[in-house]
Amino acid sequence: MILILLAASILIFCMVRIAPSDPIASMTKGKKISDETRQALTEQYHLDKSLPEQYVIWITGAIHGDFGDSFDYKRPVASLIGERLPTTLQIVLMSAVLALLIAIPIGIICAVKMNTWLDRLLSIMTLVFVASPVFLTAIILMIVFALKLKIFPTFGAGKTFVENLYYLFLPSLALSMNMVALIARITRSNMIEQLNSNYTTTAVAKGIPYRKIVLKHCLKNAVIPVITVSSIQVGSMIIGAVLVENVFALGGIGDILISSIKSSDYPVVQSITLLMVALFVIINLIVDIVYALIDPRIRLE
Repeated sequence: MILILLAASILIFCMVRIAPSDPIASMTKGKKISDETRQALTEQYHLDKSLPEQYVIWITGAIHGDFGDSFDYKRPVASLIGERLPTTLQIVLMSAVLALLIAIPIGIICAVKMNTWLDRLLSIMTLVFVASPVFLTAIILMIVFALKLKIFPTFGAGKTFVENLYYLFLPSLALSMNMVALIARITRSNMIEQLNSNYTTTAVAKGIPYRKIVLKHCLKNAVIPVITVSSIQVGSMIIGAVLVENVFALGGIGDILISSIKSSDYPVVQSITLLMVALFVIINLIVDIVYALIDPRIRLE
């Protein structure tokens, strides 16, 4: 994990610096400034130092929780992230829960009803959502459920806990649909494999109820690949949340990331991107631990 984060931090730092932009011009909103003011700003944000020195200053501070000060907001980056991160994490968490609650039952139904009209209908629907970009899904859901039917609000995150769940449900649903489609298809294929296996045939011959065979035996054996793909999808949701937040004007880290990219706010862009990588790596670590909890054979290895 440490090596991955170190390599990612170097790559992120270099990519941000490669972008053709002038951070000083962004700080001053394009206004003309004296050479003395430009020099003072350059020294204040360490832009007068070489790129290796700038990287060492940034990563050393990041290790201690200090990501520097924002060029645009004139505030510590850590406090900006701290204010906006809870909204983003809640959207990702709600989306993951919704996706699993919807996708796994769909996958099981498609496997049990294989090659029926229901299987084909659900498969076509999941294929459409796999192909649909998350921002397009978000816009369509907003038009239908917020603007036309007026069931959900079009923007904001709410104030109380209940309001928060209500306001974030539609964005979370939009973010979850790609994951629903993919997990449902993978659950279906793995469940079909398990339902056609020898132990299933033996269990049916013994007279064990089919529902018990499907939910207790087949699903448990089919869930490991589902967890693998889910972990990757949850990591991708962190990126997708940036687009969804922008569509619904939620004010999460996605909103500040997009505005910081436009204004060449190096510390904010670097820190948020590195944070996304760190969350992705941590999620994969958690999934490795979950593997061992589900499958004793992995624990023995």
